[in-house]
Amino acid sequence: MLEQPYEYTARELIEPDWRRLPGFAEVTDEDWRSAQWQRAHCVKNVRQLRGVYGDLLDESFYADVEADQAGRATMSLLLPPQMLNTMVPAALPSTAAMLADPVRRYMLPVASDRLPGDEASHPHAARDSLHEHEMWAVEGLTHRYPTKVLAELLSTCPQYCGHCTRMDLVGNSTPAVDKLRFDLKPVDRQAEMLAYLRRTPGVRDVVVSGGDVANLPFKNLAAFVEGLLEIDSIRDVRLASKALMGLPQHWLQPEVVDGMGRLAAIARARGVSLAVHTHVNAAQSVTPLVAEATRALLAAGVRDVRNQGVLLAGVNATAGQLLDLCFALLDGASITPYYFYMCDMIPSAEHWRVSLGTAQTLQHDVMGYLPGFATPRIVCDVPYVGKRWVHQVAEYDRERGISYWTKNYRTGIERTDADALDRRYAYYDPIAGLPAEGRAWWAAQRDRQLTPAGG
Repeated sequence: MLEQPYEYTARELIEPDWRRLPGFAEVTDEDWRSAQWQRAHCVKNVRQLRGVYGDLLDESFYADVEADQAGRATMSLLLPPQMLNTMVPAALPSTAAMLADPVRRYMLPVASDRLPGDEASHPHAARDSLHEHEMWAVEGLTHRYPTKVLAELLSTCPQYCGHCTRMDLVGNSTPAVDKLRFDLKPVDRQAEMLAYLRRTPGVRDVVVSGGDVANLPFKNLAAFVEGLLEIDSIRDVRLASKALMGLPQHWLQPEVVDGMGRLAAIARARGVSLAVHTHVNAAQSVTPLVAEATRALLAAGVRDVRNQGVLLAGVNATAGQLLDLCFALLDGASITPYYFYMCDMIPSAEHWRVSLGTAQTLQHDVMGYLPGFATPRIVCDVPYVGKRWVHQVAEYDRERGISYWTKNYRTGIERTDADALDRRYAYYDPIAGLPAEGRAWWAAQRDRQLTPAGG
């Protein structure tokens, strides 16, 4: 439960002084605001990380990062200077401060973060934990909900989150994960997506994502969005970009601001809502540059900028942390808090995940502080079901950490499944947090699976 009362305090946003970091000590304001400079100086390996922090961090920290990249990491390193600068933002970083920092915990994982051995992954963890590929109507276009689709235009981002739910497709391969690849050329894949939407008038809402749309040349993104806006049945278009927080410099480029203005004008003339969705998980990530980029989008005519965060232990899984984040978004940057997703059951993610019971308590504790339109819903993305508010659970076995959910629609792969709406679908809490009886039950299941037939 949240310690009451939570004291609201309007806080001024601060851009941390990047010159406190040895590798950025000589960087000018002009360079820092340059999207090209930010991209050119992204950290992609431990050598480059050491070049930023130098002797501020112990060799043990660099070894910890390296061990994770060589072992369980599902995402390779890719960190823009803007993102690194929000880690330990108010002080000269030390090893202890970096290990405790919430942004570091999900953007720069270390081996010592993860649970040991088999505990690191849930037995039901999966590379494509939401089974999105099974629901591709055409390559990259997931048609899971009756009236909505997800268009994955590309498989790269300006920054890689350690907990990425699309870790099977997005980013470079790691020793732990040999990534999938699209077969079609981008222009052909996008043409097939648009053709499907033209012949499927029941779809009114398109989330344009990837990857991150900030990694597309803007003219290519604009061409696809213009294609969507020519389809009469499309009424909502949402562009997904964590880079609004991780690389706000991209969204401040004049050609991007002007281009968004042109798209917003077309959308407005056709009665279509054009919005941007971003992904911020910690209040310290909301800086003046993020606010400036957001307000540039809103001034260009984008209807709304909304945040879809992920609920992560050690990052934002207390009511105070969530409320601090939501007020920073809303008051500081004009970003509407929208969703917090429970972290999906991907491999090696158990140290990030929280139980359904914890999520329900957090939803209870944040109610009443924010305006209704900006009170985020905490949702569980149930495999084969989709987003469900955490209090919509049909049954919950807290001892074994198994929740059961129902659905009210059929996806494209269930049109002939007579039982789809009567079936109950399972979701699983992290085992390490269960009571002793529950942990023992799961251990017995694991032992039973490992025992040879007749053994």
